[in-house]
Amino acid sequence: MNFGAIAFPFDIAQIAIWLFWFFFAGLIYYLHREDKREGYPLEDKDASPHSLVEGFPAMPAPKTYLLAHGGTVSVPREWTPGRPKLQARETSPQDGDPIIPTGNPLLAGVGPGAWADRADVPDLTLEGKPKIVPLRADPHFGVVGRDPDPRGRAILGADGEVGGKVVDLWVDRSEYIFRYIELEATNGRRVLVPMTFCRVAGDGTVRVQAILGAQFADVPGLRHPDQITLLEEDKVCAYYGAGTLFATPDRAEPFM
Repeated sequence: MNFGAIAFPFDIAQIAIWLFWFFFAGLIYYLHREDKREGYPLEDKDASPHSLVEGFPAMPAPKTYLLAHGGTVSVPREWTPGRPKLQARETSPQDGDPIIPTGNPLLAGVGPGAWADRADVPDLTLEGKPKIVPLRADPHFGVVGRDPDPRGRAILGADGEVGGKVVDLWVDRSEYIFRYIELEATNGRRVLVPMTFCRVAGDGTVRVQAILGAQFADVPGLRHPDQITLLEEDKVCAYYGAGTLFATPDRAEPFM
């Protein structure tokens, strides 16, 4: 038998394209599985409280990562039942319809006021020091002489009412910019407002359009007077984000 006369049904190009498709399919499967390290498993609200949804492909096995400043973190994290109930009610039983916050809408944690459960530890510099601190904690930073200094000046809400007095500025020691303004609210509490929500006038007066003057009193506080954790940052910023929609009834769009 003349084997040289037998036609081989495949050529190199065809083999190469099939290898590429198998590789590409495997890559999609791998990436889709890896992206389930955060946010999974999902909870099925129409079933029992402990009904979990993984979908296809299933969640990957936990992987442990070394953190830059010591310690480890494993993801995906172990799911624990009994998470805080959403402080909102549904406008209808259909999925995707709006939800309305209950209680204080600025603290409900929904819509523009939602926050992530980040680590309850301060963000750190490369040297392992707290990244964001007030000026009183680091004398190497200050306000440039040609810029207005808001310390000691009033801070006003969107209604023009005084919400408190500025007592300090919080600086990002890695980026060399101010991140927060610290104020003493009218009820005596010391709280922060993100600098991105502030407009500082030439005389140092600060105006915040996101919330009303009286609403500064309820801004989430800090556990440490000279440090802010990643979780606290999310909650503080979420409060003012919620104010852009819920500070006054006329800011919220109609649901019907």
